[in-house]
Amino acid sequence: MVRKVEAVLTAHGYSSACARILAENCLTAQRDGSISHGVFRLKDYLSTIESGYVNGDPAPRVADAAPGFVRVDADNGFAQVALAQARPLLVEKATENGIAIVAIRNSHHLGALYLDVEGFADEGFLALAVVNSDVFVAPPGATRAVYGTNPLAFAAPRSSGPPLVFDQASATIAHGDLQVAARQGRRLPSGTGIDAQGRPTGDPGAILDGGALSTFGGHKGASVALMVEIMCAGLVGADFSYDVPHGRPAGASTARTGETVVVIDPGAGAEALPELPGRVDVLAAALADAGQFRIPGERRARARNESGARIRMDEQQWADIERLHAAALRASQAQAPDPHPHTHKELGPA
Repeated sequence: MVRKVEAVLTAHGYSSACARILAENCLTAQRDGSISHGVFRLKDYLSTIESGYVNGDPAPRVADAAPGFVRVDADNGFAQVALAQARPLLVEKATENGIAIVAIRNSHHLGALYLDVEGFADEGFLALAVVNSDVFVAPPGATRAVYGTNPLAFAAPRSSGPPLVFDQASATIAHGDLQVAARQGRRLPSGTGIDAQGRPTGDPGAILDGGALSTFGGHKGASVALMVEIMCAGLVGADFSYDVPHGRPAGASTARTGETVVVIDPGAGAEALPELPGRVDVLAAALADAGQFRIPGERRARARNESGARIRMDEQQWADIERLHAAALRASQAQAPDPHPHTHKELGPA
């Protein structure tokens, strides 16, 4: 399946290296049950590259800014590609210094943010990622959007199994989940967002049609969104969410913003302290004993274990991928050079 999605992406203009990263990203999210960031996003990857708004073959420029600081210009490509390019230096610095940060600018992000941090926790690190996004969230009392959904993702290693991972928007709901609810005709709780007149609503259509999402927990979520804007736009040198250009080409489904990832080596200077993975397990056990029925990251791990190598999707999504893949194969065959250009005989009149 990864090869099929990769072929679809390359047929539309992504380089093979970029397509591989994006295909693995959206299919991993689909496998893990993160439906709003899985195959659902494929149409946005295609429309955005076709619009010319994103660079499908970027050459990220990685700068060694300081002992614990890496800066990356993503060359108008996706942030996941830039992070992959900067990852070896980031890990080296975190191991050497105990902590390191990468600040990515001139980038687009469309996938599940937890995938940007989970791999670090698999290697024993603590990791935190934040990304600002297209303006679509109104703070309490506002009548229009100022922030993006501005998610943050955190991952910590555990000694007893997969990392503890959470990924949450600073809005009441992720924009992808809002789109899924609208497509399904499903109403959301009142106050999920505001309509075009600034009135609280739970109607996904009204929120999408000139309205805005609200922040979770009122002012508390707004403070998180504010922090993300400063760490991604202010620190990185990207646009604030409200500054993202509105005059983008038709079909452009992403925003050119920024991402910041912090990686911490919990073993630095901790020779006399208990190992962090075991401490995380102790905390998780206390939460379970207190009645918390789901520890962050466990739902995705369970979905991943249950699916194994299979990737579940609905019939329409499967049909769309098959159709796009078939078109990609036809396009590839049409562009392939004739392997025997001088062996054809011209047929004259009988």
